[in-house]
Amino acid sequence: MPRSRHDRSTRWVCQQCGYESPGFYGRCPSCGAWNSLVETVIVDRPSSSSGRHRTSVHAVPLAHVTSAGERRLPIGLGEFDRVLGGGLVPGALILLGGDPGIGKSTLLLQAAGNVANRIGSVLYIAAEESAEQVKLRADRIGVNADQLYLLPETSLTAALDVAQTLKPRVVIVDSIQTVFVEELASSPGTVSQVRECTARLMRYAKEAHVPVFLVGHVTKEGVIAGPRVVEHMVDAVLYLEGERFHQYRVLRAVKNRFGSTDEVGVFEMADHGLQEVGNPSGVFLEQRLHDAPGSAVIVTLEGTRPILIEVQALTSPVGYAMPRRTATGFDLNRLQLLVAVLQKRLGYRLGHHDIFVNVTGGLRVVEPAADLGVAVAIASSFTERPVRDDTVLIGEIGLSGELRSVSGLDRRLQEAASLGFQRAVIPPLSERNQVLTSRLPLTVVSARTVAEAIRLSLAEASPAVSLQDDVEAEA
Repeated sequence: MPRSRHDRSTRWVCQQCGYESPGFYGRCPSCGAWNSLVETVIVDRPSSSSGRHRTSVHAVPLAHVTSAGERRLPIGLGEFDRVLGGGLVPGALILLGGDPGIGKSTLLLQAAGNVANRIGSVLYIAAEESAEQVKLRADRIGVNADQLYLLPETSLTAALDVAQTLKPRVVIVDSIQTVFVEELASSPGTVSQVRECTARLMRYAKEAHVPVFLVGHVTKEGVIAGPRVVEHMVDAVLYLEGERFHQYRVLRAVKNRFGSTDEVGVFEMADHGLQEVGNPSGVFLEQRLHDAPGSAVIVTLEGTRPILIEVQALTSPVGYAMPRRTATGFDLNRLQLLVAVLQKRLGYRLGHHDIFVNVTGGLRVVEPAADLGVAVAIASSFTERPVRDDTVLIGEIGLSGELRSVSGLDRRLQEAASLGFQRAVIPPLSERNQVLTSRLPLTVVSARTVAEAIRLSLAEASPAVSLQDDVEAEA
């Protein structure tokens, strides 16, 4: 006889020691941890003396398990499929996070329309908006699909009943913080509700072999709100990044059980939704101001895709003792390290200068291969000497001022050559890289130290800069 929902009860369970209590305590009576009790659904299981025998469970040798391969469902957005590893895997549970207004709902609505037109029915559970509001967005971005079903519902139990009847190919829940289960008395968005709702959606996805998307709110620190256990439960965690008032968005995977976490997808926010950017390098450099001090071009590697990005730096003298160090799209601690190297190893007097670093296009660069470009941009702004217009910069900087090699150097240089750059300043080459770079239609210049790289990268001093200033700057 099937078990009903009324066989469930709720308890307050300590997340530290597992102690169960019928009521809430600020401090766990068992382990003494504060605020560790979370409301949890407890399923009453039949005792072993009920006369029923458990079904026998057998372990299967790995060699006897047959792998049929991944039957992926293409979304129809090439950049989205790239980040997922080639498409959707049936039964996958995917969490998508991002700042408010960044375009999460727009991206998923576009994906839902493509899947509904090409593969089959899609159930869009709109827990934050009415059907009319979703329809307005769909009309604006040009989504029109007969197999796309909207369900404005916050009760997860009712939504799953509809999903069991409709049997869609893909389910989207927007958002996980606004749906709830009736068995828990806590409000939607609390730790217990988010965890229980995620667990039930995971169970539905695995049993029905249906991919499920969850939209997650983010905190002011930029991480997805709710218990971190949710990120462990899902199969993939995606972040839609970018400045809200910039036109470019970057879709990045921080967890993916069915693909790489190194790939990124680049989109442009337009009037008709998010448009794919097939050549990000050309787009990010099209508004670059040539012969401008403080501007340098770097080649960052996002997964298997090299992208050329402009890095801007500005140094400004100040009269107070605590100069500012500000970085947008670049790690602030890494910036502090590079400034220290420039002061110690090259004698640049940056102790009384504000330093601002900006990665254009709203992108975020995290790999150390951008070190050389940032350091040269700071030196360019400080000395008022522009970086040579035909030069790209690749390399990691050590604390002794030495340049260290980076991965994927051949792919980076090929991308730079395809966009018309004629010179590349890089760390010393290995024998293998010397053979690879000899075939490229650009001049490769290797430098052992950051001082040598700056000397090779900067153009001739401007007549407006006095010789004395130039000597003091380079020390």
